[in-house]
Amino acid sequence: MLGILNIDKPQGITSHDVVNRVRRSLGTRRVGHAGTLDPLATGALVVAVGPATRFLQYLPLEPKVYEFTVQFGVETNSQDSEGEVVAEKPVPSDLQTQILDRMPHFAGEVLQIPPMFSAVKREGKPLYQLARQGVEVERESRTVYIEEFTLVKVEGATGKFRCACSGGTYVRTLAHDLGQMIGCGGHVTELRRTAVGRFRVEDAIALEDVSLDHLMPLAEALSPMPMIPLSGELAGDVWNGKRVGVRPVPEEKYVALQDPKGRVISVAEVVVGGFLQPTCVIPQEALNGEL
Repeated sequence: MLGILNIDKPQGITSHDVVNRVRRSLGTRRVGHAGTLDPLATGALVVAVGPATRFLQYLPLEPKVYEFTVQFGVETNSQDSEGEVVAEKPVPSDLQTQILDRMPHFAGEVLQIPPMFSAVKREGKPLYQLARQGVEVERESRTVYIEEFTLVKVEGATGKFRCACSGGTYVRTLAHDLGQMIGCGGHVTELRRTAVGRFRVEDAIALEDVSLDHLMPLAEALSPMPMIPLSGELAGDVWNGKRVGVRPVPEEKYVALQDPKGRVISVAEVVVGGFLQPTCVIPQEALNGEL
């Protein structure tokens, strides 16, 4: 049992809750996800099952695309509607103009300070645990990349937006920082992830519909990574942890290696000399259903 699921996460549960439900549905403990979604958020959540969990880092998971709503004039301690209100300020009458004037500041590389209500760790402890104790600590800013930031519409004190960004971007913080720059504050009230790289929410399945029939093979999930078919002998070398040589030498940094049956058995790095060094390998027993 191995493959990738694209699940439309419902509101009100954590990404880890989704993993637990998939474990129960498929009867396996080996399940992991790529890219946490807050309980408030809905949308595309990529989940790996079985040995496919080893390959999450190689999936095409960027950019991440979101549609979200911001309530201006109200700040919360979590930067979304699940937190407590900490400040209220008048919203400018020309809100749309103010938004459009300041949005260019949030294009390209942007520095963000992770919110206290986040899974970022401080001395081994997630920040949200400290936040729930009423403790706030200094956090280092981090660079994220905003590929697209679009205002869809403004209705009263509410703005609807679309954003395409790098992994690690906090949309809550993007909304908070925009509100701060305008001077009235703001927080996210709705958040939906519509795409994670090539995994789109319109192709996602509902959590209650998860089954083995929906598992996406690695050969499909890793696309557009090049696929290199191997002979039985070379596949055996890969299973034994050996590097292999092929011609022509791929130009990409990483390639997927397939056994004679067309099954992905490894992702390999192209190293000096044109060899392919396996970086993760699926045991032959797992492919044959013995694990």
